Formats: sequence, C-alpha cells, structure tokens
Amino acid sequence: MRISRLAVFAVCFAALVLTLAFPAVSQTFDKLTYFTFSGPVEVPGGRILPAGKYAFKVLDLGGTRNIVQIFNADQTKLLATVITIPDYRQNPTDHTVITFSETAQGGPPAIKEWFYPDDQYGQEFVYPKNRAVQLAKAANQPVPSMPNKMASDITPAPNTNKASNADVQAMKDTPLKAEEPQGKEVELAEVFVMQPVATDTSGSEVAEKLPKTASLLPLFGLLGCAFIVASALLWLASKRLA
Repeated sequence: MRISRLAVFAVCFAALVLTLAFPAVSQTFDKLTYFTFSGPVEVPGGRILPAGKYAFKVLDLGGTRNIVQIFNADQTKLLATVITIPDYRQNPTDHTVITFSETAQGGPPAIKEWFYPDDQYGQEFVYPKNRAVQLAKAANQPVPSMPNKMASDITPAPNTNKASNADVQAMKDTPLKAEEPQGKEVELAEVFVMQPVATDTSGSEVAEKLPKTASLLPLFGLLGCAFIVASALLWLASKRLA
C-alpha cells in the first residue's frame, strides 16, 4: 500500500513538472503577445484591423523567414497568416516593441516590426509587392515584398481557425525581395541587416549566424530530474519493506 501511494506521488510529481514546463516552452516558441490598438492598423494582405485587442504569435521559425499569425483577442478566429523576415536590433529591450510605417493620404498605419522582449531579432512584416512599393514610397524606407499572388494565402478560408499547410508552405517557398523608395527592387540582403557583421580580434569581419529555435535540452533535463526523484522515492520505499 505504501509503495502504491509513493508511486502515485511520483507520477503526480512528474506530471506537475510537465505542467509547469511545457507552457513556458510554448510561450518561448510562439512568442504569444497581446496588442491593444487605439485605432485601425494595416497588416499585409490589404487587411485593416479595427481598434481593439489582438493576439500575435509565431507559427514557425524558419531561419531567413518566419510565419506569424494574428488572432482575435481570445484566439477563436484567425485573421491573418503572414511572412516576416528576421529584423536585427543592436540593443534589445525588456518589453515588447511594435513599430509602424507611414501610409499615404492619412490611411491607417501599417505594421512594420515586432520585437519580443529581450530578443535581438524581431519580425519584419512582408507585404505583397504592389503594397510594398506604395509603403516604401510613403515612408521613404525599404519594405520587404513578396509576389502579389501570395496575398490570397494571407487570409484564411472562411469558417476556419487555422491556415492550410499548403498556404504556409507556399509562403515559406515564395521568393522575397525588397522595394526601395525610388521604385527599385533589390535583394533583401542589400537593405536589411538579417545577419549582423561582427569584427574579430584581427579586425576581419565575421558574419554572425541567424538565431536558432530554442533548444529542448533544458526541458529534457528537467524531466530527467523529475523521474530520478520519482525513482529514488520508489527505491527507498522498496528498501523499507524489504
């Protein structure tokens, strides 16, 4: 009976560790953030979000491009699935930062960048080419672009709460460019610092690697400790009854 009780305790202990660990890992991976906008804002795909509260999360980290999803406040409705590119900043902050691009004729501001707290890399939003050209001219700064045909993949199908795998894969595979204020289209690397350059002790420039997704090793270590403790409790119980 005593062994059975200790076994139940060990299982509960391990379950508690899992319950506490996985939400933390999930928040780190998807970077779930809630934004409350006091006025309408524009997101890629020609969609205007009315004033209100929205949930932003990263669906997938893909090296030179990421997938970000925008939901309503309680995450019951997917509003947009967009491509972003890594956006480097020299000095991270301990709070969320979101910036906007100016738009012509007094239209709602267009979301430009989103930085998660303490992250050196953020998300630079990619717009369909036609809109990217307009935003680049209005804001007098380069805007990353994708083919206009990809705009239809941004908005989910009616009555669905997730993007199709085909749409997400298409976004990952589509070619990306950068539109300059003068109307010239160039490669992303020409105007966006996605791989900041460091200088080694000899003075030579060394390209830093893009960030990798967070490792699961700390989680596995935590789970290993939990099961070691559980095993030790069961072993002690068996020794007392021997």
